[in-house]
Amino acid sequence: MIYVVIAFLWVSICLYLIFGGADFGAGIVELFSSKKYKSRTKTIMYNSIGPIWEANHMWLIIAIVVLFVGFPVIYADVSNYLHIPLVIMLLGIIARGTSFTFRNYDVINDKWHNLYDVIFTYSSIVTPFFLGIIAGAIVSGSIDNNAIGFQDAYIFSWLTWFNLSVGLFTTTICAFLASAYSIQTVNEEEDRVKLRRRAKIYTVAIFAAGAIVFGVSLWKGIPLFDWITDQIYGYIAVTLATLSIVLLLVSLNQKKDNYIKVYAALIVVMILFAASYSHYPNLLYFSDGSTLSLIDNNGGQGAINMLAWALLLGSIFILPFFFYLIYSFNQKQKI
Repeated sequence: MIYVVIAFLWVSICLYLIFGGADFGAGIVELFSSKKYKSRTKTIMYNSIGPIWEANHMWLIIAIVVLFVGFPVIYADVSNYLHIPLVIMLLGIIARGTSFTFRNYDVINDKWHNLYDVIFTYSSIVTPFFLGIIAGAIVSGSIDNNAIGFQDAYIFSWLTWFNLSVGLFTTTICAFLASAYSIQTVNEEEDRVKLRRRAKIYTVAIFAAGAIVFGVSLWKGIPLFDWITDQIYGYIAVTLATLSIVLLLVSLNQKKDNYIKVYAALIVVMILFAASYSHYPNLLYFSDGSTLSLIDNNGGQGAINMLAWALLLGSIFILPFFFYLIYSFNQKQKI
């Protein structure tokens, strides 16, 4: 049953990165849109995130519950050492969701709408940026579990160049997903041309941000390349991600939009797999070389069994309605 729980943990993180990433990316795309096209971009992004807006944070909640119930020691250490970026990320989620709701349902179009727009767009950057910082801190060994002072324990455990570069990389992934996912939500060819161009730009941005991550890892002596190339699975994941990028760019150039979402999602899945598979079963790395394993640091067989059955039974009831929600939103008239 422990492997069922671990599988749900990985899948929930992956789906949150895909669905939540596209959601966050909508605000990023809107922020960097030209003033002339910003109003139209706002409408397009609102329409494109409709299918995932209602339920994307479900995956984050599942991941948190799995960690809290199934792996309490890991949950406690992550919450302790990384409480500052976690709080900032959660505040970003709250600010973004609140501003999105107010700006779309406040019928009085006054100066408050400008404030809603600012909060929505900038929190769309802050949230995935700190999510990436947290991910980098968990696997890079920057957490000093022997720290005595506040700064060493709770500031420099996450405020490193490598973690910041991972935050930048995560942010560009979100913008890429939003631009790719929104293409099929519009009817006007002019809109599609602009969105295809943006998807290409953010694809290049992923390469640039990824290069920065690798460069910083070499600078700081973090064996990122070894993590990815440790086994044949890493090469397979990188090959599939590269192939998906090529197919995506070909589809964009040939204006074949039917499989763009699939290619975009596959790119993200392969990137996550390549970055995480070599760590298994370890999840949390400390600066002294010690680790916390998902196998050795679980909440006990009883808790794992109950959690696994709850996840399996819950997925039977939840997943069909989730996919129906996406299906029903996708039946809306394109704008």
